[in-house]
Amino acid sequence: MDLLILGGTQWLGRTLAAEAVVRGHRVTCLARGGAGGVAPGVELVRADRSEPDAYAQVSGRTWDAAIDVTRQPGYARRAAEGLVDAVGTMAFISSCNVYADQNEPGADEGAALLPPLVADESTPETYGEAKSAIEQAYREAFGARSLTIRPGLIAGPGDGSGRSGYWVARAARAARDGGPVLVPDVLEAAAQAIHVDDLVRFTLDSVERDLAGAFNAVGDRGTFGGWLETANAVAGYDGEVVAAQPRWLADHEVAEWAGPESLPLWIRDPEWDAFLDRSNAAAKQAGLVLRPLAQLLDETLAWEREQGLDRERGAGLSADRERELLGLLRG
Repeated sequence: MDLLILGGTQWLGRTLAAEAVVRGHRVTCLARGGAGGVAPGVELVRADRSEPDAYAQVSGRTWDAAIDVTRQPGYARRAAEGLVDAVGTMAFISSCNVYADQNEPGADEGAALLPPLVADESTPETYGEAKSAIEQAYREAFGARSLTIRPGLIAGPGDGSGRSGYWVARAARAARDGGPVLVPDVLEAAAQAIHVDDLVRFTLDSVERDLAGAFNAVGDRGTFGGWLETANAVAGYDGEVVAAQPRWLADHEVAEWAGPESLPLWIRDPEWDAFLDRSNAAAKQAGLVLRPLAQLLDETLAWEREQGLDRERGAGLSADRERELLGLLRG
C-alpha cells in the first residue's frame, strides 16, 4: 500500500511508520521534522500543518490510506479539506478522553462524546474536546472511509512521559537498593494499558482490511493493585510497600497521574474512576491482540534500564522526595 502518515517523527507516529515499512508498504510522512527523524525507509515531506498551503507539496499524489495522530483540530480540518480526494481510508488515532463520562466501568464505543472543540488549537485542558473535533472533521469528510482508533494509556518502550514505566522501574530500584516503596492506597482502582506495538499492529491491520468506524484500542481491564503486583514480580522485588491515602498525598502536594514528583496512574476525582476501564470487546472482535501485562512490563523495564533507572524522569517521585514522604507518613 501507499501510506501517508501525518506526523511520524515522534514515538507513536514513528513506530507506525517503521512497522508499515517492515510490512512492505511505501510510507510518506508529512511533518515539520523538528521533533526528530523519520524511520528508515520513509520519505519525509517537510510541511507546516498550521499553514494554509500545508499540502501543496503533495498536490496530485494519492495514497491508499492516511493515518493522523494530531491533537490540533485545525490540522485535521485542513487535512480533511486537502486530502479528501487523495486518500482512500483516513485513520485517526484519537483517545478515550473524547468520552463525556469517565465514571462508567466497561463502557463501549456507544458512550456519549464530548462536544467538539470549536477552536483550531487545543490546550491540555481541552484535549478531549479537541480529539472529538478531529474525529468529527474526518467523519464528516470521509464518511464510511473514516477509521477512528481510541487508545487509553499507551505503554511500553519509548514512553517518554515516564508514566507506564514508573512502577516497574521503581520496583527494580527497590530490588537493587532495598525498599520500602510508597504507593497510593487505591489498589482496587481500575488500570489498563495497551502496548504501543499492539496499538500499531491493530491500526495497520485495520487499515489493510479497510475497516471503518470507531474502536477502543485499550488493554484488558485490571486493577492498580494488579499492576503493582505484576511490576514487582517482573522486577524481582518482594519487599515492603507502604500505601498512603489519596487525601494525605494530595495534602502533601504529590501530583496525580503524571508529571514531576507524582505517583503515576491514579486520579483522585471519582468522576474519572473508569478512565482506565473501557471495553475493548469490539476491537478484539476486529482483530486486536494484546500481550500479557507481565510481558508489557518486562519489555518496558528493559527499555527503562537502557535509559537509566536513576535518571531524572518525566513522571514519578524522586528518591529524595519519596524518602521525605515516607518519613512524614511514619511520623
